[in-house]
Amino acid sequence: MNGYAPGYLKLLKTGELHEKADALMTLLRNCTLCPRDCRVDRTAGRLGYCRSGYLPIISSYCAHYGEEPVLSGRKGSGTIFFGNCNLRCVFCQNHQISQPEGSLKEKEAGFERLAEMMLELQAQGCHNINFVSPSHFAAQIVKAVDIAASKGLRIPLVYNTNGYDSLGTLRLLEGIIDIYLPDIKYSDNNAALEYSKVADYVEHSRGAIVEMKRQAGDLIIDSEGIAQRGLIVRHLVLPNDLAGSRESLRFISEKVGKETYISVMSQYFPTHKAAEYPLISRPISFLEYEKVLEWLDSFGLENGWMQEHSSRDFYQPDFDKDNPFGGD
Repeated sequence: MNGYAPGYLKLLKTGELHEKADALMTLLRNCTLCPRDCRVDRTAGRLGYCRSGYLPIISSYCAHYGEEPVLSGRKGSGTIFFGNCNLRCVFCQNHQISQPEGSLKEKEAGFERLAEMMLELQAQGCHNINFVSPSHFAAQIVKAVDIAASKGLRIPLVYNTNGYDSLGTLRLLEGIIDIYLPDIKYSDNNAALEYSKVADYVEHSRGAIVEMKRQAGDLIIDSEGIAQRGLIVRHLVLPNDLAGSRESLRFISEKVGKETYISVMSQYFPTHKAAEYPLISRPISFLEYEKVLEWLDSFGLENGWMQEHSSRDFYQPDFDKDNPFGGD
């Protein structure tokens, strides 16, 4: 990584990494890791909204090549997929993992084992360790990072989150996480409540993204095109502009910065329970995606990625080309 040293290595030397791990683990006794603030004692096996106890639940881990190019590179992003979630998105493409019908207790892993997974992925040559859906396991992750760092972990850490994160938890992560990769799913809480079952998503996700930017800054990429540190914001375009894309992009431009790297995703398709909700029961159209790209340009957001696309790749209704979302 061109001599880049992840921040957690400095904290390891000073003992602060261990202190932060202890502080986060203490939160599990009256859990406030995420904004749900369930206040259950997860150390005693009590389950809150995320249905997760004391030990981390690992669905799978691998070298992943489908992330943004600066993360996957040539050798892959060392991705660890955590089970369960603090949201209930009705269109979740990973609902078997995030919203399982039964318990995932058989997928629980000890802290030493989670640390070993990180070291295995590093040994495979992965560019980073990518924690997917980490919010409800932030404490367990840092405890395992403390173990892994003492055994030679030295590559950047990616916090790949749905954006519904607690400021208190994020502040304890300062200096540990190198790359923040949050979603910005909605700009309207009514849509968030309807489709992700969360009443206060907008204020928490926006506050989290501002805090992530404060900690990590704008994205830094090495001479080989691999991210070292910084912020990347993901935005999934939804049918009928239910994501409120324009206002989310305006927020990023005005409050986070025009230099922000944004990944605008077009892969929405109606899965899980989406068929039960008429406005999201179809894929997005070409014009819907193109309109979001126009807004991206209008707000001066020039850094990031769009997905390769052509009109034949999308749902094709008989839309008014000047008003792809319908309405007045």
